[in-house]
Amino acid sequence: MGREREAPQKPQQQQEEVVSYTVEQLVAVNPYNPDILPDLENYVNEQVSSLTYSLDANLCLLRLYQFEPERMSTQIVARILIKALMAMPAPDFGLCLFLIPERVQMEEQLKTLIVLSHYLETGRFRQFWDEVAKNRHIVEAVPGFEQAIQAYAIHLLSLTYQKVPRSMLAEAINIEGLSLDKFLEQQVSSCGWTLEKGHGQVQLIVLPSNEFNHPELKKNTADSIPLEHVTRIFPILG
Repeated sequence: MGREREAPQKPQQQQEEVVSYTVEQLVAVNPYNPDILPDLENYVNEQVSSLTYSLDANLCLLRLYQFEPERMSTQIVARILIKALMAMPAPDFGLCLFLIPERVQMEEQLKTLIVLSHYLETGRFRQFWDEVAKNRHIVEAVPGFEQAIQAYAIHLLSLTYQKVPRSMLAEAINIEGLSLDKFLEQQVSSCGWTLEKGHGQVQLIVLPSNEFNHPELKKNTADSIPLEHVTRIFPILG
């Protein structure tokens, strides 16, 4: 649940029981009330610190910024976009970006996040991690960022491949050496991965079977593959 805000109190002689509302309730009742803008900004920071996420609340804040541009915080907008990147493959980043004026998108840190989004959408993980390394000051303020992107990279690989070379996985999740060995041990024990040797003793990671990387598991219905999956497979195949 979101942070609670107390309703304004009445004079003492008329005072009734104080009612508390969650941020989500405030958004649902009166999403265009600028008075809730500070609550929504605080809620963004709470999402960051508590590793939670509310797209609806963040979209509401971006809409309010459109009506109150002088109150816009670039730092808050950047955090919203970072949380949206962490939600991939959900299309949240594009939904948020649509509500951000172009002049604001030209802010340096927001331009960087847009570039990062493009790299993720096109499966260009090496470029993505290189760009992150050059801009750690932007993303390091949001805990869980790297882990969320690593999960997305693995998700994308699993839609396309039955087996991936160790080097490809290392590039996609930006982990190498002993750290990658430990990561693989965890995945083998808890996620059903297996390891085998390929040609030239190359280590191969065998990913769990699903209807996307094993054609024989696919359904015959035309709607068996969600469109968002199809659009994200094509860049890797290219």
